[in-house]
Amino acid sequence: MGALARIYTPAEAAAVSGIGIKAVHNAIDKRIVDTVPSTARRIGGVVRRALTGEDLLRLKLWYGVGATLPADRRYRLFEEIKAAPRAKTVRADDLLIVDVAEARKQLKARIVDLDEAEAAIGRVKGVMGGEPVFKGTRIPVRMITTMLAQGADEAEVLEGYPKLTPRVIELARMWVAAHPVRGRPKKLVEQGVKIKSSKRVVLKGDPRPSARSRRV
Repeated sequence: MGALARIYTPAEAAAVSGIGIKAVHNAIDKRIVDTVPSTARRIGGVVRRALTGEDLLRLKLWYGVGATLPADRRYRLFEEIKAAPRAKTVRADDLLIVDVAEARKQLKARIVDLDEAEAAIGRVKGVMGGEPVFKGTRIPVRMITTMLAQGADEAEVLEGYPKLTPRVIELARMWVAAHPVRGRPKKLVEQGVKIKSSKRVVLKGDPRPSARSRRV
């Protein structure tokens, strides 16, 4: 099956296209993209709002030229692409030519990244309580991305977890974007991280008085 011939969840579409998940759902609700008409099935379960590779192209182009073309012109652009699916470029108006081939190339590269991420990350029965880990390790993926999101330096993470590589961390970010957690995110302790020490610091501009300033 070709990279653009399969179906994607909205989260996967967001991760691949670089569009925010809310914008993807908004595009679906406004029928900017034509989702698979019926409930789609694939390995791993049912996808109720399934998008095709052509939907990913629409998403990328819709938001990519959004500041340049009004909505009616963007819809016309989609019709031009549909009429000439193999065209490398499409004229959007008198002054703008859209490089459709480059957009497809970028999407395919991101899909390859997603496939690589799926191959490198997974759940292993009996390992870390079923949390997704980097295969061949006991390192929880979400723990690493949470640490980075909270300000940890990538070099420090790599030093602390020598089995990881910059490429694997890059893939982890994409995998987590494509597989958002439902409900309350787990704390680091719940993800298997042991806190060795902790301290409380007062940030600049903190309106709360420190213990020292409250003393009389």
